[in-house]
Amino acid sequence: MERTKEVATPIRNYKDSVFRMLFSEKKPLLSLYNALNGTDYTDPEELEINTLENAIYLGRKNDVSFIIGSQLYLYEHQSTMNPNIPLRNLFYVASLYTRMVGTRNEFSSQPVSLPRPYFVVFYNGTEEQPEHRIFRLSDLYESKPDREMIRLTKEQPELELKTLAININKGYNEELKKSCRDLYGYMVYVDKVREFAKNHPLEKAVEMAITYCIQNDILAEFLSKRRTEVMSMSIFEYNQEEHFRQIAKENLAAGKNEGAEMATLANLRSLMETVGWSAEQAFDALRIPEAEREKYIKMLKQ
Repeated sequence: MERTKEVATPIRNYKDSVFRMLFSEKKPLLSLYNALNGTDYTDPEELEINTLENAIYLGRKNDVSFIIGSQLYLYEHQSTMNPNIPLRNLFYVASLYTRMVGTRNEFSSQPVSLPRPYFVVFYNGTEEQPEHRIFRLSDLYESKPDREMIRLTKEQPELELKTLAININKGYNEELKKSCRDLYGYMVYVDKVREFAKNHPLEKAVEMAITYCIQNDILAEFLSKRRTEVMSMSIFEYNQEEHFRQIAKENLAAGKNEGAEMATLANLRSLMETVGWSAEQAFDALRIPEAEREKYIKMLKQ
């Protein structure tokens, strides 16, 4: 059965995220790095930020990347746990290395010196997730090597990339948030938006969350200085998940004349691969009856 192909194309109407805007400044970024690594760097100028401003894949933009010492770090933020993040990080790190090395050194007789890469995702979605989780590029591979390759490699993939996903929601990784005031403040702000949105229109909820944080000295300087931008980004981010869900429903309706089963399968894969949902989440979003789900689970494995 032929699989529907997803093409990674630039998204022109991409909007920035609050996380990216906050941690694109060196001082909070250094605080986050220290909290993660148990270090005590004090000079933000020791960070060299090299974020790819124009790297957009599958509707997502490289959030923050930087070098400190001889190490390269790529930090991403996600409100949906996407298993394709190692692939995106592969695109990003390849672009970063290309920019660092250029075309002059790759054919040199001397080995090229590269900073050691590390990949971290900070998750703050509403679905239950563990405190920590590792995503591997090899989990996306469709086939195993042939017998001769198995003998030579012992079934280890020739290309691997691991990404550490950290749950920063309330009740998870609290010691990390205590060690980084800005990360703690970011999650308080997100929680307040969600809380106020239960009883108020979204724009009002965001305004109330910003006001609450400023009054309680939570990201007060950042939110006061960037209030208008934060409001716009927060509304966009909050609506994004519903936007993906609506697109999936529209695609399903459009595909009924060509065969409802294949259209449903294509939309399941789209939600699971692009948005990062589990099969059960995608089933629920598309309102697939319980009696039909086992059939689609088998089709997804083919």
